[in-house]
Amino acid sequence: MTQNDATTILAIATLAALADGQQDNAEQARIAETAATLGLSDADAIIRSAAAGERSLASLAASLSSREARQAAYDTAAAVCHANGWINPSEAAFLRELASLVGADVGGTEDAIAAVNRLTDDPGARAGQAPRSALDQYILDQAMLTAALEILPDRLANLGILPLQLRLVHHIGQSHGLQQIDAAQIKDLAATLGLGAAAQVLEKAVRRTFGGLAGGLLGAFGGLVGGAAGSVAGLASGAAVTFAATYALGHVADQYYAQGRQLSASDLKALFARFRTDADTIFPRVEARIRELAQGGSLSSVLRSVQ
Repeated sequence: MTQNDATTILAIATLAALADGQQDNAEQARIAETAATLGLSDADAIIRSAAAGERSLASLAASLSSREARQAAYDTAAAVCHANGWINPSEAAFLRELASLVGADVGGTEDAIAAVNRLTDDPGARAGQAPRSALDQYILDQAMLTAALEILPDRLANLGILPLQLRLVHHIGQSHGLQQIDAAQIKDLAATLGLGAAAQVLEKAVRRTFGGLAGGLLGAFGGLVGGAAGSVAGLASGAAVTFAATYALGHVADQYYAQGRQLSASDLKALFARFRTDADTIFPRVEARIRELAQGGSLSSVLRSVQ
């Protein structure tokens, strides 16, 4: 891929984030910041141009130089559209149009999404008050699962992380007797803790895409890790961060619902920091199990291991 491909993919990802009609200026700024940290030059200008509609989706798609760049554009856009774990009709229509324009193989992406949905789409699976030890174990299991997805070489594996985190919150709410939980409340809780933004998913998608496909771009994008799976140290670091975030999210949600959703944003953030610290001490003890979960080498195999 060329540098033009990279900036075009960023523009398409911006349009994907706008497809639901809900992205605000702050979110655009976060995506620009994320892209800049990845070494994409003029990221803010690229995103402003895309958000302003200066180039159509068809024009952007036509400028991609190769089949792998077109596939990468679709995979990255799909990751961004699924950033909140739920996809609306506008996002689905956007992805269908993009797939048609770039001739993308959507099977891999759809299989990845379906694999996540099979595991997470049963909101009543854990209804009712869960025993304390069972709930603690469930949070730990989900933290290990999301960490395992982080270290898979499959560039679509990160699609599963955020939906699992959001549905973790949903199940915990049900364990506290809340049968009807507004999806917007779950997203707001995650957003308060710094999770769930399109920028977060875009970073993961771009790192995975360019790490596996960029080749000659590695020099231009100095912040990116080379190789399909990155260094061993990088993998361990990414898995540890994801494990800690999921573990802390689960326990914060437990406290939040146990106290009748009365905790302030500052209280939630303080709890999140405390539980992340706890997770950092737990991760070395479960790292071997996380690597066992990831041994299947694909998103579907990891998800099957916990079904």
